[in-house]
Amino acid sequence: MIFQKTNIERKLQHLKNYSKEEEEKILAQVQHILNREKRRTEKISETLGSKKHTPGNDFVFDLLETEKIYHIDQIKKICIDYRLRFLDSRYFKGKIPATAFEKITQLENQHHIEIEGFKIMAPSKLFKLEDKDDPLLFAPIGNDYFYLIHKWGNDLHPLRKLLVWPFKSIVNLTVFTLLISYLVTLMVPSGLFSKNDSSAEFWIIYFFMFKCIASVVIFYGFALGKNFNPAIWNSKYFNA
Repeated sequence: MIFQKTNIERKLQHLKNYSKEEEEKILAQVQHILNREKRRTEKISETLGSKKHTPGNDFVFDLLETEKIYHIDQIKKICIDYRLRFLDSRYFKGKIPATAFEKITQLENQHHIEIEGFKIMAPSKLFKLEDKDDPLLFAPIGNDYFYLIHKWGNDLHPLRKLLVWPFKSIVNLTVFTLLISYLVTLMVPSGLFSKNDSSAEFWIIYFFMFKCIASVVIFYGFALGKNFNPAIWNSKYFNA
């Protein structure tokens, strides 16, 4: 053949044409960058587990996404509706993903600050062991406003709000107990306790069922140290 085939690898080697010293210098620079990122990740990890209280961070507001800024009252309402907790990140026992660290680093680079005072919104059990529900990582801005940094995991069950509705207040729990007692009473066969089916018999059975179910609910609440949603949303205590 008149023309020789082109060896791309050889062309790259020829173009590179660096001395051994230059190659070692580049490797040293890459290693320095990797070490710096590792130290930064370790620093963020230490901050996430720190006991230091920070009321706010000096964010550049023009660089923040307004849809990710939330007031404490909005956070509190969601926590109460879905029986979640909003606590310092040091209480979180789940695994914080690498993407969260990346977003923290990105924010720190953009705003030229070191973010502190992290908060996490998650189900109570996530502050004791790992689970698959969705935690949200926040950082305080100041004046009771928080900036949502990252969300990971799966979404909450679509019926969670309904399932935790009885635990919002004593009134909700009483209504729930009355409703369950009524449904259980309807399942009792007619004439089971007397030959004549009457409304008086129904209401006597209903009262009996209510006392039984209410006793179980009260025992469960006291035995496990349960409390209503408004009392636990920002409580760090297990038996709150």
